[in-house]
Amino acid sequence: MSLQSIIDQKDKYAQFMVDEITHICTKLPKRGPGSEGEKLSCEYIGETMKELGCERVEVEGFKENPGSFFGWIYITISCCFLAYAAYFFMPVLSVVFIALGLVLCVLQFGLYKKTVDKLFKEKTGHNVHGFKKPTGEVKRRIIFNGHPDGAWEWPFKYKFKYLGFDIHMITCFIGAFYLLAISIAKLAGAFESNPQLAKTLGLIALVFVPFWFGLYFMWNRNAIVDGANDNLSGCYIGMAILKALKDEGIELENTEIGVVCTGSEEAGLRGAKAWAAKHKDEMNDVPTFVYSYDTIAQCEHLMVNYRDLNSTVKTDKDVGDLFMEACEELGIPCKKGFVPPLGGATDSAAFAQEGMRSTGVTALNHALPDFYHTRLDTPEALNPKCLADCFAASVKVLEKFDKGAKQ
Repeated sequence: MSLQSIIDQKDKYAQFMVDEITHICTKLPKRGPGSEGEKLSCEYIGETMKELGCERVEVEGFKENPGSFFGWIYITISCCFLAYAAYFFMPVLSVVFIALGLVLCVLQFGLYKKTVDKLFKEKTGHNVHGFKKPTGEVKRRIIFNGHPDGAWEWPFKYKFKYLGFDIHMITCFIGAFYLLAISIAKLAGAFESNPQLAKTLGLIALVFVPFWFGLYFMWNRNAIVDGANDNLSGCYIGMAILKALKDEGIELENTEIGVVCTGSEEAGLRGAKAWAAKHKDEMNDVPTFVYSYDTIAQCEHLMVNYRDLNSTVKTDKDVGDLFMEACEELGIPCKKGFVPPLGGATDSAAFAQEGMRSTGVTALNHALPDFYHTRLDTPEALNPKCLADCFAASVKVLEKFDKGAKQ
């Protein structure tokens, strides 16, 4: 079935997205991971799904410890200070503390493991999903995914912009590895003939102390940003498709459409992990493609991510290629790319880890724009053209998928 009539109205549906996102940002409470605002936004989206023709709509809760996602920083930085003190009298302890801090960093942030979650307060996060059945037998399923929660603000990012934020983070890592190197050298006896050099090298490490201390304030636990781009923009790609199909009176014969908004992505993909673990088996009855959208904001950076979660998780090539082909057919610029190390993740990674066929679609410069994780991520920062282009490409994906492409 041709969906060109919908694609031709992409600007209309971009405005629908802007209006709905503005409503959530201005009328509902802040949507931090595991908050009442996250729950209320899921309930609002769920009611809209029903109005747009979804028969199966459900808001689901899940247990999480959202404070752990950045809370590990307190432990790692404390390890750095303990390592620095230990360097002068027991370098073996210095090595142990630095190694412990770095391992925790890799597990909790690099791989999004629940390494220290139990040390932080338990909360209830929320997901919402809606499925629109076809008129006939379900032979295939496509899911459009985004996360409705907003991020904790990064004060250093807001004050010093991307470059200052990056310099701060890189300097902290350099300091940790520098201290690890001189501790190992001291432990190996490299400075036995020149103890003054060992002391001097240790004093040089004082340069890094203010940077480490600054990491205690890297995130503001009491400030949640609006998250208009990151990531209500991702949630409303699927919602706009539902709206367009209803407006045009279009019913698909054998393709089921799902819109799944998974909460607490900003706490380490916790909502997507919970949803995928719970529903993956029931999604295996027919070929199912999952498209996770995150921060659809910058046209020139529209990208399909073939690797996710700091480049540690491979996404499904056919799912990604289908989006690329749709963009090519519509003349919409789109790149093949990946989420780089230290770049975080999209919810696509959680689905992929559970064996579901998924990919992540982003439209965000990795030299992070000023609005990213700051109070500037308001409805005024939305980019209707980027929303329109991504919507059009996604409708083309649906059209091609409905015809059996890549399955």
